[in-house]
Amino acid sequence: MDGNRRWAEARGLPKVMGHKAGADAARRTIQAAAEAGISWLTLFAFSSENWNRPEDEISDLTGLLGLYLRHEVGQLVRNGIRLRVIGDRHRFGTDIAEAAASAEARTAGGTRLNLNVALSYGARSEIAAAARAIAEGVAAGRIKPAEVTEDLLSQHLSTAGMPDPDLVIRTSGEQRLSNFLLWQAAYAEFAFPDVLWPDFGPDHLRAALADFARRERRFGLRAG
Repeated sequence: MDGNRRWAEARGLPKVMGHKAGADAARRTIQAAAEAGISWLTLFAFSSENWNRPEDEISDLTGLLGLYLRHEVGQLVRNGIRLRVIGDRHRFGTDIAEAAASAEARTAGGTRLNLNVALSYGARSEIAAAARAIAEGVAAGRIKPAEVTEDLLSQHLSTAGMPDPDLVIRTSGEQRLSNFLLWQAAYAEFAFPDVLWPDFGPDHLRAALADFARRERRFGLRAG
């Protein structure tokens, strides 16, 4: 979800207003995804690299995150949306970690849409952590080296038990993954709409889905 800061700068607004507009776009997109019958949606809300941003911006983002986790949960429950948080939530502090856990518990019964929010998430560190956990299992004798497979590694990722993404949408015209779901997106299709995230809406999502539906997915196999 890229372009919040550029959206604010283009309007002469403080960066926090761009992030607030980005939160509104997230709300619209979640609703549109549920209405489109999408069963899994992952929003990359805060990357592990975002900690390198200015301290005041991190504080604004953290405050918005806390507000969202506390005040949007009721709406998620009413809409049958289950929330899960992937990434290092504890880096935000106890209040955010507890709010995330509470939101997950309150929405656990949702079956209409599974919503993942990636917070302090980085795919490389996720893969390294999975490899480290498997190595510890091998060293302790719980895992045999021959048992280390792609499926086993997937089971040690934060997305264990979740389907791999079919479509990855990157807004603002940027055309890179930026350390997002590197393992899981091996056979995903990609869309790069040239729109800043705060301006992203249901029409953009529908256009991306329509384009996705026209593609022939080969999963590494030759056509025909």
